Amino acid sequence: MWSVLSVIKKRLVWFVAASMVLGLVNGYLFPSGYLKPLVIPLTILMVYPMMVSMKLGAIFNQCSYRLQFVTQAINFVFMPLFAFGLGSLFFPNDPVMGFGLLLIALLPTSGMTISWTGFAKGNTQVAVKMVLIGLIAGIVLTPFYGYLLMGKAISIPLLKTVQQIALVIIIPLALGALTQVGLKQWLGAARFNNDIAPVFPQLSLLGVIGIIFVAMSLKAPAIIGDPFQLLILAVPLVILYSVNYSLTTFLGRRFFPREDGIALVFGTVMRNLSIALAIAVTVFDEAGARMAMIISLAYIIQIESAALYVKLARRFFGEAPEDRVSDVVTEGIFSLHKEATLRDAIRLLDEEHIHSVAVLDGQDAPLGLLDSEDVINLLADGSTPDTRLGDVRLQDLSVIPQTSPLHTAISKMKRSHNYKFLVVDNARKPTGLLTESDIIDHLARQEEV
Repeated sequence: MWSVLSVIKKRLVWFVAASMVLGLVNGYLFPSGYLKPLVIPLTILMVYPMMVSMKLGAIFNQCSYRLQFVTQAINFVFMPLFAFGLGSLFFPNDPVMGFGLLLIALLPTSGMTISWTGFAKGNTQVAVKMVLIGLIAGIVLTPFYGYLLMGKAISIPLLKTVQQIALVIIIPLALGALTQVGLKQWLGAARFNNDIAPVFPQLSLLGVIGIIFVAMSLKAPAIIGDPFQLLILAVPLVILYSVNYSLTTFLGRRFFPREDGIALVFGTVMRNLSIALAIAVTVFDEAGARMAMIISLAYIIQIESAALYVKLARRFFGEAPEDRVSDVVTEGIFSLHKEATLRDAIRLLDEEHIHSVAVLDGQDAPLGLLDSEDVINLLADGSTPDTRLGDVRLQDLSVIPQTSPLHTAISKMKRSHNYKFLVVDNARKPTGLLTESDIIDHLARQEEV
């Protein structure tokens, strides 16, 4: 299943387009009222998987306050007002489409913000915080912002909007956090971070494709009766994204370091179209199906423009710095102090489903590495489970700073024939474990861009 979802993710533009076409065909040939009960389940499927891997604690990470202020000012002041102006210009007699455009602008950032920032060699740690702030602020502000700007032009059921946001966003967010805790306890944090968190959000793609199919089916007669309206809808979207890219590229180049500037671009350009689609189809019923048309088109424009911008980023911001160890290694490492026993090591290896653990001295400096094979050999040679880790022979552990170039780590692995490096920060505190599989995975992801 994950391989299928991976293909959908890589070719999402084509799957969205196919879903729109199939929905139009289905709605034109057959009555589509029976699809309405699928809206809520598909919406939850679209939102919940994204929440499972959300690192809510990252909102407290230190970062440039100036960068975050500029990002959120663009997201919640400039873009909504600009989208409102575009809607008034292009849809003066169609406030439903105008609100659909506004809804896109009111919900910034998504998981793809982090992905595209990483592809362009931007600051992904800052991007994570942008996503969290954008998600929370968007949830809170959208109903009131929409009512303030367009409450007179379109009937906006404020109470229903809040209720539906709670149903399709806040509840899935809470369930996602609980699922994350449960999976970490069941599988161990290491396996969750390495195997589950990167792929679980891909399940939301099924909800995206499904909800677009339903929305297009419901509005098929009107769209097929006037097929040029899709081209008309694309014009304000192209303007919206073009101005966003131009403004943030200028600000990023002028006022911020390269990596932060790229994070600024993708922290504002990438809109949370899944949540916009969820709100449209669950709150506004028939009108929501019309809003879904412009949001569906936004998927295509957003993905294609992001892929193009990654290729152009070096022209705007200069050549990307060489990959560093910190760009590759999975954050977090399991460790025990030398006073711990083999019994403690066995318990940790079993509970976290990991293969090795770092052993530290009293100052948290690394002494060596102990893996599951070492434990078996030690027990076979007569050590007891109560043997202190400080009293056993540990694997020599190569240490590498997280700021080291990746090619340095690769060269050291080749020379030493040691394929596990403990990664440390500037204070020599362990931050992660770099393995050859981490490097291969990183290189493979780059090839996918």
